[in-house]
Amino acid sequence: MKFKLIYPRWPKLNRQTEFHLPPHGPVVFAASLPEDVDVEFVDENLEEIDFEAPVDFVGISMMLTLQVKRGWEIAEIYRQKGIKVICGGIATMLHAEETGKHADSVFIGEAEGRMERVFADFREDRLRKVYDYLDERPPIEIVGAARRDILKRELYNYKGIQMVDLVHASRGCRYNCYPCAVAYLGGREFRPRPIDKAVEEMAGIDNNRLFIVDNSLAQDTRWEMDLFREMIPLKKKWCSHPIEDKPEVLDLAAQAGAWYVYQAIFDTSDYIRDRIKRYHDHGIGVEGTILLGLDRHTEDEIKRLIDFLLEIDLDLAEFTVLTPFPHTRACDELMAEGRIFSFDWNEYSADKVVFYPKHMSPERLQQLLQYAWDAFYRDEPQEIRMYNLFQRVVRKEMADNTFRPRDRSMARRAFGRNL
Repeated sequence: MKFKLIYPRWPKLNRQTEFHLPPHGPVVFAASLPEDVDVEFVDENLEEIDFEAPVDFVGISMMLTLQVKRGWEIAEIYRQKGIKVICGGIATMLHAEETGKHADSVFIGEAEGRMERVFADFREDRLRKVYDYLDERPPIEIVGAARRDILKRELYNYKGIQMVDLVHASRGCRYNCYPCAVAYLGGREFRPRPIDKAVEEMAGIDNNRLFIVDNSLAQDTRWEMDLFREMIPLKKKWCSHPIEDKPEVLDLAAQAGAWYVYQAIFDTSDYIRDRIKRYHDHGIGVEGTILLGLDRHTEDEIKRLIDFLLEIDLDLAEFTVLTPFPHTRACDELMAEGRIFSFDWNEYSADKVVFYPKHMSPERLQQLLQYAWDAFYRDEPQEIRMYNLFQRVVRKEMADNTFRPRDRSMARRAFGRNL
């Protein structure tokens, strides 16, 4: 059976450097397919879809709300040709009812252990309209290594520089943050993979640089430390979401190859200042993720926050505005208050204001987002800060003899020969 798996295109943030990482959802999904399925993967961000190529069945994997309208367009093109389409992924789960109007089938939940049934139904021409496994999560022990062999590896670099491969060591999140849909998607229970399986998958990835995409590594101290101990011999270099703020954990993370973290900066407290310093003291870089437009954010507070970011020596910063994605607390509260004015999913890009802020107009919040980017990168452009962070991983790789010399010349091409 020829199965085409498509990842719809989506635009980057307005001020974000344009590069593409190998997507995680499709390769995890592909690992659950029956052995007799011949899968072809197309990342529309990097290549065109050949709608005329012969195919038996089409899957559309959507991670972001920003992808759904394009995903629906693709689905309709194939359905007009008489080819059945199934949609899955995070964004499908968030927009399941609407997606069902454009696809023959919608898959909701985690794929492991379920695809044999789905494909048997397809072969027998009794494909269900909805496969809903949201509350029936598979045993975490059966989650295997992702199918990275479906990727066209040469497409995933930045001007010749090898980018990170994505991998996960756990699912679920015990936190329920205001703007986040993970509590709905993966549940409030932290579900760590067996460490030996997670580490085995990392070891088998033909890339020294990884992005551990777990929602947060800071959920179980013992598991986190055991994971890092087992990762040390791999000599991989990796980035992640937050690491637990304990000296013994940070020390092990550094030994295990922690390169940098994405750390939410939510206020101007001494705790945040010290948190960033502790990362740096352990040789771990920090990309601050800053969300603007919360109800406590006045114009003056946003400007104070930007000044604070410049004081605490962040390596990089990424600015977004609050976006009320479906199935988040933010969406529920803003909907109840009648403050969401746009449901055009192409506007849900995290850099466009789609709601009425509490202390300013939507237009003013949009202007402050631009101000934040301009102010933070005024004295040191984003490209130079990226290069400095890249140099950090090169130094780590050189220290343990895993550095590829060609990356140095590629970096000069990517960021400028005078750097």
